[in-house]
Amino acid sequence: MGVESGQDAVIRTLLYEKADEKVLPYDITVAEFTNAISGIRNELAMCGIRDEGLIVPLNLGAENRTESNILSADTNSLSYARTPQQILRIIYGTGSEYMPGGFLPRGGSGKIARSFLDKV
Repeated sequence: MGVESGQDAVIRTLLYEKADEKVLPYDITVAEFTNAISGIRNELAMCGIRDEGLIVPLNLGAENRTESNILSADTNSLSYARTPQQILRIIYGTGSEYMPGGFLPRGGSGKIARSFLDKV
């Protein structure tokens, strides 16, 4: 997971540098786009705020001191944890760990993913 976190930080840094640029053809900024994506992931996972865009309200920023958000983390700068169910809800895009779709239209093939699919 450490490697993924590092890759995420690099990508988010590059996006942050372009935060005020418009994303065509949507006519919204990169920051607004990342906030929208994070909102969708939070809705799908059904776990409150565990994902944040590049710019956040001060009360959600690191230690309540900044609105910039290169690393998505809680107010104590700790990474958010997700359960396997929450991750499956997001990558399936269905909001259900039992209903495949999205990136894995036939469902995951790992032991955890199969354990949910086998219950349907």
